[in-house]
Amino acid sequence: MKHLVAPSLLSANFLDLRKEVEMINKSDADWLHLDIMDGVFVPNISFGFPVLNALKPMCQKPMDVHLMIVEPQKFIPEVAATGAYMMNVHYEACTHLHRTVAAIKETGMKAGVTLNPHTPICLLEDIIQDVDMVLLMSVNPGFGGQRFIEYSVDKVARLREMIDQKGLNTWIEVDGGVNLETGKRLVDAGADVLVAGNFVFKSSDPIQTIKDLKAL
Repeated sequence: MKHLVAPSLLSANFLDLRKEVEMINKSDADWLHLDIMDGVFVPNISFGFPVLNALKPMCQKPMDVHLMIVEPQKFIPEVAATGAYMMNVHYEACTHLHRTVAAIKETGMKAGVTLNPHTPICLLEDIIQDVDMVLLMSVNPGFGGQRFIEYSVDKVARLREMIDQKGLNTWIEVDGGVNLETGKRLVDAGADVLVAGNFVFKSSDPIQTIKDLKAL
């Protein structure tokens, strides 16, 4: 499939979220990426379910919800109630990952599993066939605007090889330091979904920037 682009709301202007979401609606963006942080699993606090619920009637793009929190399995019903398309949970935060993935799918959502930069893809060997998407963090999670971790490109390529060898349709999403240069290398390595925050929302022309990312 042609790769998808999912702008990250974490980098948006929070004083004018309606305008930012309307821009996303008008753009070529495929999804809206939403990072929920608890200040425990990652050293930052972002936003929670009141914001997601406010977005529900306004956002015309599928919502890709990334929970950077401890015990994300406790909030599966709340995420489903927001109308989210995808629920991403961290491998590092889930003691019973298979059970959590199954519970996400039971609600009708797609299930994603996220790996921190230091977490090897080999740990997905026994769960990869059960997930719809793997999100590889190409920065350390918690803050936008960080420097891209170079070995993420090789990590994407190795994950693509694992998926293809198993004959699966699992998507690969990458989040962190994505721009036109890194995005092109990631897509060439096998990434299916590019998450971009600062590169989109701090751009002088976000709609054109999204179009450029789609054209890679």
